Amino acid sequence: MMRMRGALAGLVVACGLVAAGGAPAKTFRYATPADMRSMDPMALQETFTLATQGAVYEALVRTNAKLEFEPSLAVSWSQPSPTVWRFKLRPGVKFQDGAPFTADDVVFSFKRAAAEGSDVKPMIATVEDVKKVDDLTVDVVTKAPDPILISEIPFLYMMSKAWCEKNGAVDPVDVRKGKENFATTHANGTGPFILKSREVGVRTTFVVNPAWWDKPQHNLDEIVYTPIQNDSTRVAALLSGEVDMIEPVPAQDIDRVEHTAHRKVLQAPELRTIFLGMDQERAELTDSDVKGKNPFKDLRVRQAFQLAIDRELIQRQIMRGASHPTTLMVGPGINGYNPALDKPNKADAAKAKQLLAEAGYPEGFSVGLDCPNDRYVNDERICQAVTSMLAKAGIKVKLNAQTRAQWFAKILPRNTSFYLLGWTPATYDAHNTLVSIMVTPHSPEGTFNLGGYSNKRVDELTHLIQVEPDKAKRQAMIDEAFTIHRDEVGHIPLHQQALAWGIQDNVELVQLADDVLKLHWIKIH
Repeated sequence: MMRMRGALAGLVVACGLVAAGGAPAKTFRYATPADMRSMDPMALQETFTLATQGAVYEALVRTNAKLEFEPSLAVSWSQPSPTVWRFKLRPGVKFQDGAPFTADDVVFSFKRAAAEGSDVKPMIATVEDVKKVDDLTVDVVTKAPDPILISEIPFLYMMSKAWCEKNGAVDPVDVRKGKENFATTHANGTGPFILKSREVGVRTTFVVNPAWWDKPQHNLDEIVYTPIQNDSTRVAALLSGEVDMIEPVPAQDIDRVEHTAHRKVLQAPELRTIFLGMDQERAELTDSDVKGKNPFKDLRVRQAFQLAIDRELIQRQIMRGASHPTTLMVGPGINGYNPALDKPNKADAAKAKQLLAEAGYPEGFSVGLDCPNDRYVNDERICQAVTSMLAKAGIKVKLNAQTRAQWFAKILPRNTSFYLLGWTPATYDAHNTLVSIMVTPHSPEGTFNLGGYSNKRVDELTHLIQVEPDKAKRQAMIDEAFTIHRDEVGHIPLHQQALAWGIQDNVELVQLADDVLKLHWIKIH
């Protein structure tokens, strides 16, 4: 089993985990800025959505409190050959409707994840076939040796074949196109909680699953999740006791929460990289005053944008020190991160203007920037700062800050010229960022490469990294791919943000560096 290494492999524990029992059951109430897009576990590969779905759904493999991979619905796995992973399934597991969990459900779930409309295809990009050996044994056949397959599937949730067939949800629906089916607002998993009610954008309620196969480490009988977009309203809900937890706590409110009785803020580095992307694919940008050509196809323009942005100023004034400025698409704590390559450039507006003039834009040009206002820490404020910085180089940015739902609906179909996005490698490995963000978009790879960055050598290296077992050779290839991408300004990484979760001091939970809240570890005292 793979083991995550590095500075961010640690975690923050509030009060510490203890075995359930003795204390009366409780309701846990929490809030974040925006609702998840769907209860369908294959509709959107986004951390918060997948983490929340994890209350109901489970995968063959899961992570523990040290972010190590361990058995879940599979009790063990082996490799009979370099291209076959054999999973022995946990006996006696039932879905929440009472149906038994078997190999048929695993085969179905893998095939559903690879189907048209699925957003989790990159998780199984190397999988060629899935075969039932017997009711509790499955073989996953890969196109080539894939030594990191286990790390790629902790969020590949298992669904009931019979339930999907019964309810017309055999195929996942494309959230990028705004489609829905029964699985969008209903759920039937094997996990610790059952979806009781779902009011999109208002409230989602889970109740405990009394038939869960595992031993509960929580004392909850109910979970109530409420999206609260406004930062001040969300903080007020925590301070008044309306909710037990919020995340994130805005940087400007951390001291206020910390100095309120019976409230605290848990802070730690996060594995997520926040970056800017540019449309480098279209012949003409959809949101710019430049007609007949695409400025972002010119390396000098991309270099100018990067030089105009002052990451250190964003760190000091917007993030209040709670970020790690970067020029790489992965940061500390991700396997493959090389600090020797992570050397953020100094901002230089004069040089940026010179490069723009050399590229044929002495007066600059205008471009729209699509930004969320309820997804990342200080996301809209970051975009406002970027807008101001680019203005000094002659770039007129039209900021389009929207709610997460509106923002996703615009950028995911690649209807964007310039955008802000964040990415946490679900595998804790650099390959996940390469295959999801940096390779030339073609299903199932490059799903979130929304600007169409393309380099044949990066594509080649991504595929080689996937199958290379030698650590030194693999690291050398990762370094080469990230160096090419950095030098070509394929994207503009800004920073790895920090976690800031506000809780009442009677809440016991674990804060992980991947920003996944494990609801089944929570206790209320």
